[in-house]
Order: sequence, then structure tokens, then C-alpha cells
Amino acid sequence: MLENRKAVRRPRGRPQIRPDEETQRLVIEAARHEFQTNGYARASMASVAQRAGVSTKTMYRLIPTKADLFCGVVSDRIGRFMLELDSEALEAIALEDALERMLVAYGSLTLDGETIAMIQLVLSECDRFPEIAAAFHETAIGRVGDAMEDWLRRQCDRGLLDIEDVRTATGILRGMMVLEPQRAVMLGQRVPPDQAEISSRAKYCTRVFLDGCRHRKSPRKA
Repeated sequence: MLENRKAVRRPRGRPQIRPDEETQRLVIEAARHEFQTNGYARASMASVAQRAGVSTKTMYRLIPTKADLFCGVVSDRIGRFMLELDSEALEAIALEDALERMLVAYGSLTLDGETIAMIQLVLSECDRFPEIAAAFHETAIGRVGDAMEDWLRRQCDRGLLDIEDVRTATGILRGMMVLEPQRAVMLGQRVPPDQAEISSRAKYCTRVFLDGCRHRKSPRKA
């Protein structure tokens, strides 16, 4: 039997223990705690790497700047909401149930204590760091608003709703669902609502909104 005398080439350096995707999740979670604890200005990239248990070299390779870190934290929270807006699942149920489900998801996201703390962080530091305001507006406010607007527009296309200005109606719907309790929490006048209150508010907002926007057949002419 002939022996294979060719040397086996081994990859240089250490084998990768974790995939980048998993490492990035650890970094984002560590950044969330860092921003909550120290705000944006005092947050340290080195501290985030230490919290995540990764080297700063690895972290900078995956997420190069602190603004990118903040954007990643926001995107992670919004991603959970977007999963709730599964278009196929919403189209398969009644209009009232679909809108109520969407509003429960939106209220759970927006009225959560961590989300409110993030909004307060942006408001308090956006003068010094306008990039975090831009990131929050684009990644959170814009993305969520576009998703809700798209859903309302589809219901109009299906003939279930009659809305002249879908974008304005989306803003009214969002404000009706969260503005009053969110503002009260931010001013320290109450605690964030629990899931039962969010669900009850979503049910009421659904009824009020649909009473004004449901498509009605024109009366027959005599």
C-alpha cells in the first residue's frame, strides 16, 4: 500500500468557535445593557466587548462604530415587532382580529419600559449626537410606520377599508394606541401598562378606528 506523503495543509490561526451571527447577537445584547446603564455619550465600545466576552478586534470587525451599535440595538427590538406582522397570518383572519393583533404588537413594543427608556435616551442626547436621532427615526419610527401603512393600504385595495390618506390615518392610529400612556410614563406619572391593559386598549382602538374607516356600500338610488 502506498503511503500518501503529501503534507496536509492546516488552516492558519485558531478555528472559529462561534459563527459571526451568534457573536453579533452577543454584542448587540451587551450594547443594550451598556446604553441602558451609561447612556450613549458615556457608553464604551471596550465595555461592550467586555460585556459580550469578545475581543475589541472582533467587535470592530462586526460592528465598526458606536452609532452602528445603537442602530443594531434598535433594529433588534423592531425585528421582534416585524415578526408579528406576518402578512399571510394577518390576511388569514378577520379584519378586526388582524388590526387588533397588530395594535397589541405595536403597543407591546412601544409601551415597553426599555423602549421608552431608549426614546428618552435619544431625546436627551440627540443634540450632541444627531446620528442616533436619525438612526432611531429611520430604523424604528419609519420602519414600523411603513409596515402598518402597508397593511392598511392592502385592506383598502381589498375593499375592506375606505381611507383617503393612508399615511395620515396610520399616524392617527399609532397615536391613538400609544401616545397618552407613553407620554405619562415618560413624565413619571405612571408605570408602563401591562399586557392586559395593552390588549384592552388595542381592542378599543380597533373598534373606534374601524367605525370611522370601514368601507360602506353606497345606498341604492331609488
